[in-house]
Amino acid sequence: MAEPSRETLLKVLFIGNSFTARNNLPNLIAQLAEARGLILQHHLISAGGASLRMHWNKGDAKKAILETGYDYVVLQEQSTLPVKNPVRMHENIRLFDDAIKGSGAKIALYLTWARKNAPATQSAITEAYSAVGRELGATIVPAGIAWETFLRKHKQPELHDQDQSHPTLAGSYLAACVFFAVLFGQSPVGVENNLKGLTPADIELLQKTAWGVCANWNQPKVGGLIGSLQEKTAFWTPKHSV
Repeated sequence: MAEPSRETLLKVLFIGNSFTARNNLPNLIAQLAEARGLILQHHLISAGGASLRMHWNKGDAKKAILETGYDYVVLQEQSTLPVKNPVRMHENIRLFDDAIKGSGAKIALYLTWARKNAPATQSAITEAYSAVGRELGATIVPAGIAWETFLRKHKQPELHDQDQSHPTLAGSYLAACVFFAVLFGQSPVGVENNLKGLTPADIELLQKTAWGVCANWNQPKVGGLIGSLQEKTAFWTPKHSV
């Protein structure tokens, strides 16, 4: 069998915790890509409640970064640290900077969402990721912004699980649509996906929300698929306050 073309293949390492592992987020992104004739090869290093510093100190994440040729390394910080201690969060992300860039990969920051009972903290989460993203020239994946946008207008499908923190399948799918838009530079709107637990109307609404957010973020213009994106897709900044 022929090797996948570099025009259709993206290799991504995900480092995080249950916000990434729940509902197998990387696989949801891969399903979106496959429906468009694209390939996402992914590997997940995850531990429940883990911070990025814990991953760094353990060593498995650094080893994976250095030994495998990834296009992107996605970093997801412990969900409340950007609110409680953004300085520490920035330090944790900087730990990975040299290793990721030295491996030839790009950094992508998984900007997550606020707790259901503390929606006002989204601004702190957004600022924490945005600040270190600007500093390091990282790609921002604004999943939390998409959640915030969705929750302003809709109550169904539920994005938060019963613990008011983790994502439901709908919440993970919304994040997956944002990842697809950012990493592949394409709209997820119209991608067919028969996910048990989500209706076609749910899927359409989540896809449109994700693309609406991504389309309203400033970014360099991209041409073509993966090869061009890796040269041109950099830090995403909001055009307006959200």
